[in-house]
Amino acid sequence: MTLLRPRRQRRKSIENVAGFDRWLTFSMAALLLFGTILVWAATRAWFAASGLDPQYYLKRHVINILIGLVMGYGVTLIDYRLLRAYTPILWLLGVIGLLAVAVPGVGSTVNGARAWIALPGGFQIQPAELAKISVILGVALLLSEGRDISSHPVSKDVIKALGITAIPMIIIVLQPDLGTAIILAIAIVGMIAVSGAPSRWITFLLILAVVGTIGAVKSHVMSEYQVKRLQSFVNPTADPQQSGYQLRQSRITIGSGGILGRGLFNGPQTNGRFVPEQQTDFIFTVAGEETGFVGSSIVILLFCLFFWRAFVIAQRTSDLFGRLVCVGVIGWLAFQTFENIGMTMGLMPMTGVPLPFMSYGGSSMFATLVGFGLLQNVHLRSR
Repeated sequence: MTLLRPRRQRRKSIENVAGFDRWLTFSMAALLLFGTILVWAATRAWFAASGLDPQYYLKRHVINILIGLVMGYGVTLIDYRLLRAYTPILWLLGVIGLLAVAVPGVGSTVNGARAWIALPGGFQIQPAELAKISVILGVALLLSEGRDISSHPVSKDVIKALGITAIPMIIIVLQPDLGTAIILAIAIVGMIAVSGAPSRWITFLLILAVVGTIGAVKSHVMSEYQVKRLQSFVNPTADPQQSGYQLRQSRITIGSGGILGRGLFNGPQTNGRFVPEQQTDFIFTVAGEETGFVGSSIVILLFCLFFWRAFVIAQRTSDLFGRLVCVGVIGWLAFQTFENIGMTMGLMPMTGVPLPFMSYGGSSMFATLVGFGLLQNVHLRSR
């Protein structure tokens, strides 16, 4: 009997993966592969010229992907409806992680934001990325508690949902990490809208978001570095040596690729490191220069395919909790994708958010692959 258990477990694992939405899996895998190549292209030449290991970032990126895939697959093994029981614990752990970055000797500051926890081996983790998952699950739980797909939450439920959102949001803003706060806010507004809550709440939240952003700037909650990024969006010449330089070089890099690009590993802007943080926040500029308009369009089409299938999964589920979880993940990843690609072309302000599935960074990769796992989880139990 003990010999049969591993075989049964392997068979169940195979059946579980076989039940995944194939187009969602294909688009995710293609984006991971494309992103891995671009991360390598963004760092290979510079590291080699400096006498360092040209595969340094490639190796670490692959490790992040493998860890993220294990986490994402692990999420699919537990029925998403059972996650309701663990949601309060996950929310509390998310808040504890956000508070931990303020502890001396634990948190570290990157680009003016104290939002990271240093780990052994030179790795870092950003609790705000993983807190997105816990907040989305918490809001979905409160808005769907005791309801089926045809009933709607009342104002009392919305107030509760906003209450559990406010605590992590305030901590994230104070770090300060305005980009993550905006992304999370968009995801929550989308969930409230889809839940069927009174429409006046949507209007109120949109007004609150605008007032809150202006207040964050005026009250100096945002760091000087972040304020300059916003100023450069309005006037690219406002900070020519820092954020203005980054935006200008980003546009030049994308535009220099033309239709077919300069070829992988052959981009002069990329190899010369003219765009800072190119392997993380500005990975799309590598696609623009080295694969051109065609390659960049393929990346965008893969994202469109991913979000289309995610919407199909959300539409098919007959469970309100599952639908809200899907909408929360879609709102988070879709807006983050739009913000990242938009900021590289000057269409959105620079907020320092990575491109899902493609940018280098462990925390973002873990969170996005867990989000993918949640989508597949709902799909597996809703067919």
